[in-house]
Amino acid sequence: MTAAAMTGAKTGSGYRYVVVWMLVLVYTLNFLDRQVVAILGKYISADLHLTKTQFGLMGGTAFAVFYTVCGIPVAWLADRWNRIWIMSGACALWSLFTALCGATGNFVQIGLCRMGVGIGEAGGSPPSYSLISDYFAPKERATGLAIYSLGVPLGSMIGAFAGGRIAEAYSWRTAFYAVGLPGLLVAILMLIVVREPRRGGLDAFAEGATEHAPAPSMPKAIGRFFTNRTLLLTAICSALSAFVGYAGLIWNPQFLELVKGMSGKDVANYYSITLGITGVIGTFGAGWLADKLAHRDRRWFAWLPAIAIALSAPFWIGMLWAPSWQLTMLFLAGPLLLNSMYLAPVLAIVQNAAAPAERTMAGAILLFVLNLVGLGVGPVYVGRIADAVEPQRGHDALAVGFAALIPIVVVTVIAYLALAMSIARDKRLAAVEA
Repeated sequence: MTAAAMTGAKTGSGYRYVVVWMLVLVYTLNFLDRQVVAILGKYISADLHLTKTQFGLMGGTAFAVFYTVCGIPVAWLADRWNRIWIMSGACALWSLFTALCGATGNFVQIGLCRMGVGIGEAGGSPPSYSLISDYFAPKERATGLAIYSLGVPLGSMIGAFAGGRIAEAYSWRTAFYAVGLPGLLVAILMLIVVREPRRGGLDAFAEGATEHAPAPSMPKAIGRFFTNRTLLLTAICSALSAFVGYAGLIWNPQFLELVKGMSGKDVANYYSITLGITGVIGTFGAGWLADKLAHRDRRWFAWLPAIAIALSAPFWIGMLWAPSWQLTMLFLAGPLLLNSMYLAPVLAIVQNAAAPAERTMAGAILLFVLNLVGLGVGPVYVGRIADAVEPQRGHDALAVGFAALIPIVVVTVIAYLALAMSIARDKRLAAVEA
């Protein structure tokens, strides 16, 4: 008898949707606290006298390094202890440090606060991936993870809109207080609403086994991830996708204002709405499609993001060429939609390919690579290129930085095609087609 047969009734009820939407709320705050830095970038840079490279370091690297490094030990603990308590404490921590960003007075202080946000957010997503995998069976897992991933566009949209409007009406410091403090209440609400499920309760046991294997040591879990060809390629693909995606998220607001002449108020209104709508459609649509198509051929987990990212290339070119901010917004909707279609499929690959007792760790390792490369390097890559050409190009320097992302798009598509070939030979993922 499979574990799913023994526990399916409990986790298959409507309560699983209560859980996943509670996790969406937490993840929305998680991403809101990241995105608000991008929308406030103009105000922060002017007040604290930051160069574009410093802003890239503060907005991306300072957060990403601590987020990724702390994610590994937190995940190791979450594979052994109550995931709900870990996530609640993490939510309270990152919310507090987000609010403290509003009290900073220089580059070092705000950089330290962003590090604190990164430490807190390290306890958010990996335990969530594991929880969702214990509430959604393998054939529905991509959909469950896609619902959870809606926190990315929702948080980005609210951060862009609320942060921009609050900064315009009051100050960028008030915006940090307003988006950070509500997380302390949500942390308490999570303890009340979400129950800890049985680990691996919806997954079949290994052949001849009567229970799932216990969680391995941290070095062994890390070694298993990086020696698994499918998991390694998934991490590389997601890192390249995030490199392009995070570079856009961090710099889009300033690109629209400095290069295309959009006002801060228009960015808060139109960009935030576009960001939210395209992100919701792309994120959920990709998860839903991945579940449907993977039953026929599991390589669709990789083919789907490969097609989406390939289609984004002409939109990047059009966005750079567009002579007005209105036309720029139309082209920008393409990358915002298509670049969001990788997350749910890659999360499903990792959660289905990893053993139940290793899922939190596998999710953390994925985020380690994804964010260290994507968030830690992507924004700085664009910022450094923009700083280098700014003496000659002025505000148009950001357009040069964005143009340098197009070769990364090509490499990303090639990586996903390699991942598709690996998925075809992965025996553990064969259960998805069953």
